[in-house]
Amino acid sequence: MDTDVIVVGAGPTGLMLACELALAGVRTRIVERREAPQSDSRALTLHPRSVELMDQRGLADRFLALGRTVPGWHFAGLDTRLDFGALDSRHGYTLFLAQARTEALLEERARELGVEIHRGRETTGLRQGPDGVEADVRGPDGFGTVRASYLVGCDGGRSIVRQEAGIAFPGTDETLTGILGDFAVADPESLGRARAEGVLAVPLEGGLIRFVLIDPERMRTPAREPVTVEEFRASLIRICGSDCGIGRPRWLSRFGNATRLAERYRSGRVLLAGDAAHIHFPAAGQGLNTGLQDAVNLGWKLAAEIHGWAPPGLLDTYHGERHPVGVAVTENTEVQTLLAELTLVPSYRRPAVALRKLLDELLGIEAVNRRLAGLVSALGIGYPATAPGADPLVGTRMPDIPLSIAGSPASRVYELLHEGRFVLLNLAEERGFDAGEARADRVTSVTSVTAAGAVTSVTPAGAITSAGAGRDRLDGVAEVLVRPDGHIAWATRTTDAAARRAERYEALAAWAGRR
Repeated sequence: MDTDVIVVGAGPTGLMLACELALAGVRTRIVERREAPQSDSRALTLHPRSVELMDQRGLADRFLALGRTVPGWHFAGLDTRLDFGALDSRHGYTLFLAQARTEALLEERARELGVEIHRGRETTGLRQGPDGVEADVRGPDGFGTVRASYLVGCDGGRSIVRQEAGIAFPGTDETLTGILGDFAVADPESLGRARAEGVLAVPLEGGLIRFVLIDPERMRTPAREPVTVEEFRASLIRICGSDCGIGRPRWLSRFGNATRLAERYRSGRVLLAGDAAHIHFPAAGQGLNTGLQDAVNLGWKLAAEIHGWAPPGLLDTYHGERHPVGVAVTENTEVQTLLAELTLVPSYRRPAVALRKLLDELLGIEAVNRRLAGLVSALGIGYPATAPGADPLVGTRMPDIPLSIAGSPASRVYELLHEGRFVLLNLAEERGFDAGEARADRVTSVTSVTAAGAVTSVTPAGAITSAGAGRDRLDGVAEVLVRPDGHIAWATRTTDAAARRAERYEALAAWAGRR
């Protein structure tokens, strides 16, 4: 084989996946159609779970240094904000960071890990057999073939990989479009009025202002039709009475609400992630984030398969865990899109406004707000337990509790995940605990004393807030096995040491393979 894994696409999902694979010692080659990195940035946000994933790999500071934090977010543009700070995370905020910056940081990390990135090379076809995959690639020097054990399509909504693999992409065609524009010139005095009329107007780096809007008179225009400055000005005038002084456009785009979800995320040795697996309206900024989370779920499982220690069926859990997330994201974005669209249709405007007012009031209820905040932030995502009688914690995110570990500089759980390995955490302080020795290449075993303080996070304003609920979830837990992606594989509250060792043996075999 030329390499272990071919990743088609050098967007955020493909780069993140390549980083995960290379971290696990997998030879990885990215093949990208574009000759240069993307300079335009449709996506602007990293939600809390995505920032946590960067933290788990020791990368969060790189991203935080270039972005700015926003203390909450929105659902369907409702006035009552989602309170991410109330969730049990050190990163209870949205990080405002242009997609181009995210891609640049991930590419920097991928190159540090030895990933080969080949730009200007378009994948035109593929064939798979019992032992590997062949991809046909067209580049500056003509056609060639690349061979690998597996291939992952991270090549967007029009994915050639998905088409060549014969994976169905059911869903709905676009019925609604909006427009987006980044302008170097805009009247700052008009931004408040534009926002009051439902136009998204946000400052970007380099002095640019981004406007995003849905014009009732143009919302049925096909997404393939180019946007002009004249159209943008006319739409702004219709919506807020002024063209907001826009000028010197840097990027104009039209986007639609076509919503589709791949029927399967895996077909033999071909897998899909990111927009190749799911597309939807960009409501609440979930698309890029969902792709990053796909990549981190898949990376360690695919590495286990390649290294030969994967338990039976492990790679198939990628579809089993992430496809339901794709369902949830596509459904909630459709709901948000409908809530916006109905107010633009005269015959539905009055009841739609009343419905939005009612939902605004419901978001003021803490439990409702927390539920939707967990959905959009992805902090509320959990995966179903596969073993009967599993602890309720299994499948949920491992809270980043503070730790005190003899001889280790790590002071919290996520610092133990930087190498992308399992973490077997003994909270019962059992003597002679060394269960991971036979799997030292993939399991870090530690005996810990949990710190007395609650988990804390620094809000954008600089105040310290408690996130102790995460620590409270572990009350009574004697041991926990944390997956490389930060979800809990196994937890036990058994107090008998012999019984606990038997449980541990089975859990390690089920997740980290036999010795």
